[in-house]
Amino acid sequence: MARLVRKNYPQLGEVNAPYVHAVAHQWALYISGLTAFGSEAQSGDVVAQASEIFRQLKVIATAEGITLDNLIKVTIFVTSIGSLKALRQVLYANYGESLPASSLVEVSALFSPDLHIEIEAVLALQ
Repeated sequence: MARLVRKNYPQLGEVNAPYVHAVAHQWALYISGLTAFGSEAQSGDVVAQASEIFRQLKVIATAEGITLDNLIKVTIFVTSIGSLKALRQVLYANYGESLPASSLVEVSALFSPDLHIEIEAVLALQ
């Protein structure tokens, strides 16, 4: 049976909840929902928060010796579907030519009222 490896990345700050940043299983890294919580972008708009989340994704990818070209799937939760037009610029800037499979879901709220976006991701480790 394949082993699961639970991972936290100190570069992303201390985890103060029953939460891990990611779980590795065989060839894939499943990244928990990332937000701009605790960063300067927390009080910003959806573009600032999305940029911070992609910075975090890059930190994780770098720590694993890969890049965002290894991004397989993202699930994006937004508090306003109307923010999609502004959000697209951040997405395309980070995906480049390596578009992942993706889902976009509008939610009524995230865990902190000033958060506009949360992103889960799956990265290929090979």
